[in-house]
Amino acid sequence: MSSDGASTQADESNLDDCVIRQEEETNPQLNSRNLSWTKLQRADSLDVESASLGAAMGGGMGWAVVLQLAFQSIGVVYGDIGTSPLYVFASTFTDGIKHNDDIIGVLSLILYTLTLIPLIKYVFIVLRANDHGDGGTFALYSLICRYVKVSLIPSQEVEDRDVSTFQLELPNKSLQRASKLQSKLENSNFAKYVLLFATMLGTSMVIGDGVLTPCISVLSAVGGLKEATSHMTEDRIVWTSVVILVTLFMVQRFGTDKVGYTFAPIIFVWFSFIAGVGVFNFIKYDTSVIKALNPIYIVDYFTRNKDQAWISLGGAVLSITGTEALFADVGHFSVRSIQISMCCVTYPALVLAYTGQASFLCKNNHLVANTFYESIPGKMYWPMFVVAVAASVIASQAMISATFSIIQQSLALGCFPRVKIVHTSNKYPGQVYIPEVNHLLMFACICVTLGFRTTPKIGTAYGIAVVLVMALTSTFLVLVMIMIWKTNLLFIILYILIIGSVELLYMSSVLYKFDQGGYLPLAFAMILMMVMCTWNYVYRNKYYFELDHKISPEAVREIVGETSTPRLPGLAVFYSELVHGIPPIFKHYVGNVPALHSVLVFVSFKSLPISRVPEEERFLFRRVQPKELQVFRCVVRYGYKDVRNEEVPFERLLVERLKEFEESGGGEVGDLERAWRSGVVHMVGEHEVAAAKGAAVWKRVVIDYGYNFLKKNLRQSNRVFDIPHKRMLKVGMTYHL
Repeated sequence: MSSDGASTQADESNLDDCVIRQEEETNPQLNSRNLSWTKLQRADSLDVESASLGAAMGGGMGWAVVLQLAFQSIGVVYGDIGTSPLYVFASTFTDGIKHNDDIIGVLSLILYTLTLIPLIKYVFIVLRANDHGDGGTFALYSLICRYVKVSLIPSQEVEDRDVSTFQLELPNKSLQRASKLQSKLENSNFAKYVLLFATMLGTSMVIGDGVLTPCISVLSAVGGLKEATSHMTEDRIVWTSVVILVTLFMVQRFGTDKVGYTFAPIIFVWFSFIAGVGVFNFIKYDTSVIKALNPIYIVDYFTRNKDQAWISLGGAVLSITGTEALFADVGHFSVRSIQISMCCVTYPALVLAYTGQASFLCKNNHLVANTFYESIPGKMYWPMFVVAVAASVIASQAMISATFSIIQQSLALGCFPRVKIVHTSNKYPGQVYIPEVNHLLMFACICVTLGFRTTPKIGTAYGIAVVLVMALTSTFLVLVMIMIWKTNLLFIILYILIIGSVELLYMSSVLYKFDQGGYLPLAFAMILMMVMCTWNYVYRNKYYFELDHKISPEAVREIVGETSTPRLPGLAVFYSELVHGIPPIFKHYVGNVPALHSVLVFVSFKSLPISRVPEEERFLFRRVQPKELQVFRCVVRYGYKDVRNEEVPFERLLVERLKEFEESGGGEVGDLERAWRSGVVHMVGEHEVAAAKGAAVWKRVVIDYGYNFLKKNLRQSNRVFDIPHKRMLKVGMTYHL
């Protein structure tokens, strides 16, 4: 790296070390003029003091905005967990109630499960493990990737850690166990694959839940009409459910903002109704159920009923379905808004609802099969029925929104095929809509609804998806506690013993009903895993192919500097995902088109394991020497929540940043300006991928059939990156992997 002038001279033997950031030390003018970047406020799980939490927690927002988001979250996040009182007691006591103390025991089990899992684990612990305000399995994985080198793609650069949102604010402790665990993960390929596989599995289960939730919610809601009128046959219920499902998915394009405002008042009324009825039943029937606050009744329940009590856990766990949406949907809102809505509305309403139902059942054991509707006071029946139907339909929204969020994250990290991400709100960048995924979810929901027709088997499938995702979240959270938060070992042990034991106990129960419908979410997960693993496998191998066949700086200078190669007026932009070096497609292009434009820019799109990269820190330039060649390399860094189709065209942003780079180095921007005005041509690699000669059968199936099928049926890179179609030239090349 040359220190002379302000031109960021590149050492001929080490092109990749030439970075604009390193100019700051040698050029104060550059530092003050062009790199006076506004650092975004740090706001994620890595802050030690709660007082330092910023916008991700809601602290950087005004209280009016936080309360507004809290109200919206009621309609989007809590529909699933909020409608659980419709069926929990009925699902738990499938063989009827044998003793009133069993009611107290199950109520105690429900209350402590609600307190330990959704409230303590998710609201007060897991939500703090957000990645700059974004949640879900991939957010936890990205946190770990940012701190520990467990990524399977070697695209890391030293400069990435200078991005304001990348920097880690860690506790000022150096604990031996954290260093040991970090070292083991970094040096074990097996551990890296396990982490990635677990992340994909958790993502697949959440997406599978996004299919199951609408099906069971709508079917159960419309099925209630069968008791209200004899004209509703099973066929009519099924087709009415299909119509409602299609309508629900069609309104998703309007965005979470509008959907949340539409649904929030209904769910708020729902919570008010179930809380009010709960208080009424508690006072009217049996106030002694307050004894459920004593957990000894849980022990007595298991002692008295033994294996039947263990099997009944599959019903009790339905009280926390939709809990993962608290974390997965946090990007649509903020941590503080979720905490407020959960603690002030959802949790109190659910506690009162279950307590009231238990009081009713103590005097009406025989009505357990239809506890919810039987416990409603006469005059409240029809209003409650209407709101219950609406709330059950709305319950689907939580997992649909969570599915959009989590696919956006997996797409950016190379674990999902290219799809279009539509940001539906200018105010809240975390609110997204994915048309292709929305249509696939709708199709899957219709198939499940028409195929199963009733809710029992779908209900059994619920438990496995819910508990497995919770267990995976706990596993990642423990890694975050040890390596990033460096939490006191005693607290980690307590978390594993208390929260971990509860989740394992529930998992053992729901797996017992695997053959009764529990296979459904696993079947969905396996299909999605095949898609994700296929795409990620080829994605990684394509990167390694380009890395192995990259063109050296010497070869670039030789090709461009040849006197026989004419230079045409204009700017040529070559696109690839290769961060280190010039992609092999350049040599392929030169071999077929013996002319080059006067200015060449090699652009690499790179996803960082963070949610967002500030626009002013997005572009990283390097120059190929000698300067007269007018050849540049540019790495464009995005987070998995960034918008890639900006309001300002990418081409204009690229040229403006390149001009700043030239000016900061004391270079003349005249050549660049003339080249731009002469015209810009975008060179996009049209890579055909094929298995290499002699490859194993499974590899040929994955690459030649699986990957190429996905590639042909999904979006091309020019549509994802908003490359002008009229000025785009596709350069074909075959990669033998």
